Amino acid sequence: MVQFHIQTDSDIPASTQLFNQIRFAIASRQFPPGHRLPSTRQLAMQTGLHRNTISKVYRQLENTGLVEAQAGSGIYVRAQGNEHGNKLKSPILEEYPLANKIVQGSIDQLLGQGCTLNQARELFLAEIDWRLRCSARVVVTAPTEDIGVGELMAKELEQALRIPIQLVPMEQLGDFLDQISSGTVITSRYFIGEAESISAPRSVRVIPVDIYDYSQEIQLVGGLPKDSYLGLVSLSPGMLRSTEVIIHSIRGEDLLVMTALVSDEYKINSIVRSARTIFCDQPSFATVKAAINAAREDIIRPPQLICSENYIGSKSINLLKRELGLG
Repeated sequence: MVQFHIQTDSDIPASTQLFNQIRFAIASRQFPPGHRLPSTRQLAMQTGLHRNTISKVYRQLENTGLVEAQAGSGIYVRAQGNEHGNKLKSPILEEYPLANKIVQGSIDQLLGQGCTLNQARELFLAEIDWRLRCSARVVVTAPTEDIGVGELMAKELEQALRIPIQLVPMEQLGDFLDQISSGTVITSRYFIGEAESISAPRSVRVIPVDIYDYSQEIQLVGGLPKDSYLGLVSLSPGMLRSTEVIIHSIRGEDLLVMTALVSDEYKINSIVRSARTIFCDQPSFATVKAAINAAREDIIRPPQLICSENYIGSKSINLLKRELGLG
């Protein structure tokens, strides 16, 4: 069970701390689609927060499109994009033993709606053909204010999928999609609601990717000595903001957290000279490493540099390969 930590003496509102932690659990797939969130009573017992506060956070999550309330049942993580249905890529039953049942069930449902077998065949072929055409053009999107996340996703996807990836700011996505006949939009679950609202009217599919859960990094944060300096360097200002809130929720005022964008040489140099440990993403690694090497004569003990190799979870990459017909 995911544990949530609330620092009651913090300047950051408790509702903001809880909202960010639950959103992170959803984005990293610790709470996968269909997962039932803890009841307000359970969370109140775990966090010490009032149930009204927790209800407010759940409403915020529902307003962002991440969860949905089912009357008399609870709050569930919402399936998004093409997660709403099962995907069938191959008829090789030895490798996919449930494929036959899935196909049979789908055909039975179509026949129950009055379709003929020939019409069902046309529907299947049209859907497969559409998805293949969409896969010919893959677009990554993120808001302009946090285009760094988009750059992280695009870099990792180009390397993993070995296909061209186009990065389009969210604010320009509508105009871009109006100029193409088909395509696939990929984004983080943090931005899925806005991406779907833009893409759906244009009949363009959207696939959300799960971010890496950073479990090893979080474990290291939990083990850092009190009053340690911790540095965070990233290509993405959004990643820095959310990571700082999550670390604060875990350790409170025990750690002094310093953040810097990879483009901010002055702040990076300050972090290198003060921090005991530095976390960075892959695009920032070379810059931080060079700053550490340049400052070696001025510092007694170089900081421990930990590079998070991935932003997108490996399972999500593999699912995306199958969805795009690449593996």
